Amino acid sequence: MVDRRYQWKEVLLLAYQSFGVLFGDLSISPLYVYKSTFSGKLSNYQTEDVIFGAFSLIFWTFTLLSLFKHVIILLNADDNGEGGIFALYSLLCRHAKFSLLPNHQAADEELSTYHVLRYSSRNLQSSSAKKFAERHKKLKTALLLLVLFGTCLVICVGFLTPAMSVRSSIEGLKVRSNNLHYGVVVVIACILLVGLFVLQHRGTYRVAFMFAPILILWSLCIAAIGLYNIIKWNPRIYEALSPYYIYKFFRDTGRDGWISLGGVLLCITGTEALFADLGQYTAASIRLSFCGIIYPCLVLQYMGQAAFLSKNFAAVSTSFYASIPDSLFWPVLVLATLAAMVASQSVISATFSIVKQCYAIGCFPRVKIVHKSKWFRGQIYIPEINWVLLILSLAVMIGFRDINHLGNAYGFACMSATLVTTWLTAMVINFVWHQSLLLALLFVLFFGLVEIVFLSSSCVKIPKGGWVPLMLSVIFMLIMYVWHYGARKKYLYDLHNKVSMKWILTLGPSLGIVRVPGIGLIFTELVSGVPATFTHFLTNLPAFYQVVVFVCEKTVPVPYVPQKERYLIGRIGPKSFRMYRCIVRNGYKDVQKNEDDFENDLVMSIAEFIQLEAEGCGTVDGSLDGRLAVVRTSEKFGKRLEMSEPESNGEGSSSTSPAVLNGSKSHTLQYLQSTYELVSPRFSLRRRVRFKLQDVKYKDPNVKEELLELVEAKHSGVAYVLGHSHIKAKRNAPFLKRFVIHVAYSFLRKNCRAPAVVLNIPHTCLIEVGMNYYL
Repeated sequence: MVDRRYQWKEVLLLAYQSFGVLFGDLSISPLYVYKSTFSGKLSNYQTEDVIFGAFSLIFWTFTLLSLFKHVIILLNADDNGEGGIFALYSLLCRHAKFSLLPNHQAADEELSTYHVLRYSSRNLQSSSAKKFAERHKKLKTALLLLVLFGTCLVICVGFLTPAMSVRSSIEGLKVRSNNLHYGVVVVIACILLVGLFVLQHRGTYRVAFMFAPILILWSLCIAAIGLYNIIKWNPRIYEALSPYYIYKFFRDTGRDGWISLGGVLLCITGTEALFADLGQYTAASIRLSFCGIIYPCLVLQYMGQAAFLSKNFAAVSTSFYASIPDSLFWPVLVLATLAAMVASQSVISATFSIVKQCYAIGCFPRVKIVHKSKWFRGQIYIPEINWVLLILSLAVMIGFRDINHLGNAYGFACMSATLVTTWLTAMVINFVWHQSLLLALLFVLFFGLVEIVFLSSSCVKIPKGGWVPLMLSVIFMLIMYVWHYGARKKYLYDLHNKVSMKWILTLGPSLGIVRVPGIGLIFTELVSGVPATFTHFLTNLPAFYQVVVFVCEKTVPVPYVPQKERYLIGRIGPKSFRMYRCIVRNGYKDVQKNEDDFENDLVMSIAEFIQLEAEGCGTVDGSLDGRLAVVRTSEKFGKRLEMSEPESNGEGSSSTSPAVLNGSKSHTLQYLQSTYELVSPRFSLRRRVRFKLQDVKYKDPNVKEELLELVEAKHSGVAYVLGHSHIKAKRNAPFLKRFVIHVAYSFLRKNCRAPAVVLNIPHTCLIEVGMNYYL
């Protein structure tokens, strides 16, 4: 009983928080749905049956696509609690092997988050459709392009939602001031937009509690206004709940009614957010808040507006504000503006998240991703994307003098993204849920055909605003695919030109070079073998660090990787070489930790691996490239090394730096480093940690010696070795490939963040090795 009460309390709390994040865009739709629906030739049909038919269309569209499709069905298609287009794609990549990333390992399938118990496919036979899709690379590429196109549409929604919501809320001023100039409305809306985007860097970790009361009050307010209009103007509006009025609507309006569907579909804008932001909440909490408040409140509001319009059709261009009682006009206007800001905030945050996911799987140029410990898990801020969204929002706000054109662009983007989700869900039903192909086809036929009808209406309006999201989505998709193509070709080049292990072994324990104190972290995308970057460095400078670690940061198609399963550690060559491999596995929603924690975790993980290997859990001495072991799963983790921070004398960390330097460095090097730290505030603020070997008896004395050498190397310093690559196409490559590599991909590489900046590596620890790539 206590557990049930606790669970219900948690569900209620999450349901309350969801109002501040999920439902802003959906609940602000009554501001512009009827105005957009009757913006064309449909305004010539001023009959009660047409009004009733329009409301019936809105009601059944909202019920079928928002309630049944998303809330009842789609919330079950989660990836370990995460939703959205990339969650569906991740499920397909894991269960149907659709991923084009060439760095998959069998060990990845042993992650606890890799297989979901309720639809595990380990013991099930693959369907013929699944086998056919897995054999054809072109189908995998087509699926990736479909996902990228859907992602680009979501990005377009990210700048169209603020423009549409804020502009629609401010338009209410025209109801009380007929002489108000168009420019005044636009200026006020632009000021609000600028303020909204400028404050994005503060994060949204309190947005759920701050904005939830606004959305709840807004929902209850519009429901009360709707009920008031029903009673006052036309109580017979309840008859329009019958789908028979949809038939009468199209019978009377014909082609004009079909074209008006582009405005009707605006009633479901924001529904994708219910699924995309599932990870912050639960399906139960979303269903409770949607079915308990959002759905009935919006139905009452749409019904009330229809009742008002059936008797006051001349006010259709300002139907929402015109239907508000005079005494409530100004409070509702203020509340509508606040609700529009809430709607914009949630969509912007969702855009940051989906760009991060694109970047994680190698489909987006390098950008700076900011996450603070006090924010919600998964909440991030991307400065470049924030300013791009601001510029695009202001551009469409100022460029579209007619708000109906803005609505056309908004509706096209939302419906296209919804259709992409429908196709991906159908594939999940067959390939992941292991349901029959017939059931997946029925899902597509039922919901897909409805959405295609709406999308066909939006396509008619492409010349009147719909071209903006279409054009930008194609541009964004080309950028993403070019980056993915270049990154994949670069990986394949590294894979083809990696160094032979036999050559490494012939060099002997010293590798034929001078081994200096410290740890050298060589970053590579390879999950096996030695990258050419290492030998290229030795060729130009025949000296390297006493401990060598080849680090590969890769993204696994899961949302999060548990910390205890993140590190795969192995050995390269015999033990005397002191060469290790570390594969750091991240999920597509994991956020990069700072470099200090990474260094410490890496040292602790290698120490754990050394002991596991000595106990017979790892590889044997003399192996060429040892098997990788998952560390931090042993209960003994943390017992090998003792980690502590040196005490400060009150003069700052830089004043104590010489004391923590290892004696293996010369006095000249110690002096140079301490001098640099005094003039480099960022470096002096780095977290300093001392490692000490535990007083434990070891069966193999070589283990203690290796651990001592690892600790000594860490205290001497850590250097990061990155490849500074120059990309060129082969001379005999086709013209299109040379254009993509030399122009498009090179332009993106020159104008995005450097790898060292993305990895947050201090300049004093960075070594770059120049490499030529011929793709």
